[in-house]
Amino acid sequence: MLIGQYTSKLTDKDRLAIPKKLREELGEELIITRWYENCLVIIAKAGWEALFARLTGNSVLITSPVRDIDRFVLGNAFEVVLDSQGRFVLPEILSTFAQIEDEVVFVGLLDRVEIWSLEQWKAQETLAQDKANKAIEEIAQVSK
Repeated sequence: MLIGQYTSKLTDKDRLAIPKKLREELGEELIITRWYENCLVIIAKAGWEALFARLTGNSVLITSPVRDIDRFVLGNAFEVVLDSQGRFVLPEILSTFAQIEDEVVFVGLLDRVEIWSLEQWKAQETLAQDKANKAIEEIAQVSK
């Protein structure tokens, strides 16, 4: 199961090491692409189609929203080849998008791993905590 937070650093050759625990769960064949809230997502190649189907709702019609998802996610996707130390070269288009220059945070989310710049993650984590607190309170009120 892909859970937890792990940190790493981008090397001077734009290589990024996936933490061992996550590598063991993800496997060797991976896809990385842009994701929402200005982070990246990495997923096992075997789970790629299932994740994409969730995004598009298994749509048979290629509507404007589906085309936009295609362009945003598929148009910026790369197959990842890990070296013997679990590293890969992070494409410049992705590091620029996610504002990754040095430290990164890997966040395991069951079937995928988000990759954040440390600064972006700190802001997002605070925002997510606030939203989660409000959601829990609303759920508790409905459950009464």
